[in-house]
Amino acid sequence: MNLLQILAICGMLSPILYTFMWILGGFLRADYSHVRDDISSLFAVEAPRRKLFNALIIASSLLLFIFFLGSHWGINSGQGPIMGSLIFVISGLLGVLVAVFFPLDAGGEIVTLRGKMHLVLVVVSGFLNVLGMVALWFRLSSVSNWSDFAVFSLISAIFSLILVFVALIFIKSKYRGLVERIMVSPYQLYYFVISLMVFLTN
Repeated sequence: MNLLQILAICGMLSPILYTFMWILGGFLRADYSHVRDDISSLFAVEAPRRKLFNALIIASSLLLFIFFLGSHWGINSGQGPIMGSLIFVISGLLGVLVAVFFPLDAGGEIVTLRGKMHLVLVVVSGFLNVLGMVALWFRLSSVSNWSDFAVFSLISAIFSLILVFVALIFIKSKYRGLVERIMVSPYQLYYFVISLMVFLTN
């Protein structure tokens, strides 16, 4: 197993760990609702079992960031523009910053500068990921071994962008937890698929 495959395993583990985190939250916290509560509320300031969920989100974010650092060289042997991978590196770094330094305020609220930065960085990261998907579509659409993934990348970008706007509409509703889980699904699936492709092609 080479270094790129090890990085790809990190990328595949990240969405699995992220999904495990919020599913576990429903089992360990009787007060937590997957329909009502957003995922970030699990590691908000003063949240029950915050240390556990904070450790899981930090681990998931770091694993994804580590994968993105090497993703350019794992995709089509590093041939083609670096822009898409660079965008994902920046987005991954924002994800780590959110996990480590910018939790939501107590009760999952957005009151302090820290809580507001959480929302801003999450939204910016989401849009950067969409740009990264589009950039990889341009990069790989004419590459034989990656052309199917390029199509998948474009479809993922379209769905992700639509769902980001839907999630913003429902951000204050009693269904925001459910909407957020639907919104993050294309991202998590994308992270797994691109990591799997890097693993299989290297």
